[in-house]
Parts: sequence; structure tokens; C-alpha cells
Amino acid sequence: MAKAPKILCAGGAVQDIIMRVDDFPAAGSKVQASEFMITSGGQAGNAAVAVARLGAQCSYIGALGDHNDEVANTIVKTFAGEGIDVSQALRVPGARSSVSLIMIDKTGEKMIATRRDTGLKTATHPHPEAAVAGLDAVLLDNRYDTLTLPICQAAQARNIPRVLDLDKPSSSGDPLVMGSTHVIASAEAMRESTGLKDYGAALKKFSEVYKGFLAVTDGPAGCYWLDGGEVRHMDAFKVDAIDTLGAGDTFHGSFTVALGEGQPLTDAIRFASATAALKCIKFGGMTGAPNRAEVEAFLRERS
Repeated sequence: MAKAPKILCAGGAVQDIIMRVDDFPAAGSKVQASEFMITSGGQAGNAAVAVARLGAQCSYIGALGDHNDEVANTIVKTFAGEGIDVSQALRVPGARSSVSLIMIDKTGEKMIATRRDTGLKTATHPHPEAAVAGLDAVLLDNRYDTLTLPICQAAQARNIPRVLDLDKPSSSGDPLVMGSTHVIASAEAMRESTGLKDYGAALKKFSEVYKGFLAVTDGPAGCYWLDGGEVRHMDAFKVDAIDTLGAGDTFHGSFTVALGEGQPLTDAIRFASATAALKCIKFGGMTGAPNRAEVEAFLRERS
């Protein structure tokens, strides 16, 4: 890289309590876990770790519990340990940070329950213009739009890339969507946003109002996106997945890094797909995010 891009990840961060099981338990039953880990995660949190490990300069802004909340303290410490600038993380008085309870089965599929403190939803950054100064790109999640919309608007005023992780169903006319240059939706969010199961039809319906770059990711089925009104598709890299937790967030983070570096869109998608695939071969959510050398070696092997 000529220079490391400066990326801001804004949105949710949680504590992940993860167990690995052979099969998910039926209602009322018990199963034995083979592995256990407590780590940090969340949409913007996982993405920030991916961004930092790929060599970009990363900062994180999100709503966390107050200074008495040990979960929030651990999240901040974890991110700082990854080289992420957490100086602008918002500590919300009287609030507790979000926590997810996660089981991952032998195929790498996940089952998640998340508790989100309602107090976190109203948090806003006091100086969004200052938050985006000097950046090359921002990554936003739409579960905390009270926080991320003003940051999106400030980044729009600077005319820098604004990548939206569309994880919660939304309309194509939503202000956060309309203010973003690139929208990448999860399969579930795209289906629920449009009422359509076919990705091509869903993308075209969503694009009737939204005119920026639009894509949807569907795990092993790969990535679908619109190019001049035509649907394009890139297969996911085939790996022996043992943990898909955070793979989508890793895709978003690595795609944003590629944009910040000026990579062409197709190259950015391939780079993000490789990074997400490598994350899936290690247990532990965000702890499995690869570094730059691992991604580049992986891509060379599959060139």
C-alpha cells in the first residue's frame, strides 16, 4: 500500500459469549460445548478489528455502557489492543453495553440472542464534522442510525466513501441509505426490505430509488451486486468453515479498506470475500479475522 487509509467504523459493539457445539439443542434439551470464549464483537466492532488487521488506520465510534459498566470497559480495552482508536467511543450514562449469547455448530452456522440496552439507541456524537476530518472512508451500521446518520451526512459533505452495513430491514428511501455511496445488505435484510427472495429482483427493486453501489451477501452463496443495472455475482471462496460469526462484518470492513485504497469495485469485492472466508476457518468470532499477509497469500494461491 502507498499509504494506510484512515477508516472510521461507526455503530454497534457488543460482548460475545460464544460456545461451539456439534448440534443446536432442541427446546428443553441440553448439549455439550467443546469450546468457549468471551470476546468483543458487534457489526461495527467486528469490522473495526478487520480494518485494523488489514493495515488501515482505524477509529471506532459507538454507544457503549457507562464508565461503571465492565462489559464496556472490556470492549474498549479489546479494541485498543487491536490498535483501534477508541477515544471517541461514547459512554452513555446509566446504560449497559450490549451482550450476545452465541452457539456455533459443527458446520460453522450460528444461533444468536442479543440484549441491547434501549439507552444506547439515543446516543449521538457531539461533533460529527470533527469525527470525519482527515478520513478516507467511513463504515456505518443501520442499527444505530441516530448515531450514524449525522456522521454519514458529515462524511457526505467531505465527499468521501460511505459504506452502509444494511443488517436491519430498511427502505431504499431511508435517509441513511440515501446518504451512503455503497450499501451492502445481508441476505435477510434485503429480502425483508423488498419482500423478494430472488436477489436480482430484490436489488433492482431497491435500486428504483437508491442509485449508489448496491450489493447483497449470502455467506457461501457469495455476493450479488448491480453494475449498470445488470446483476453480477461472485462466488464465495470455498473453505472448511468452522465459525461464520462476524463474517459479514469482516466483509464490510475489508471492502471499505479496499475502497480507501482505491481498488476497483470487482477487486474490492474479491478482497473482501477472501478476508471473510479466512475469518470463517477459525473459531472465536472477531478473533479469527486475518491479517493482511494472510489475505494476500490466500489470493495469490487462488489467482
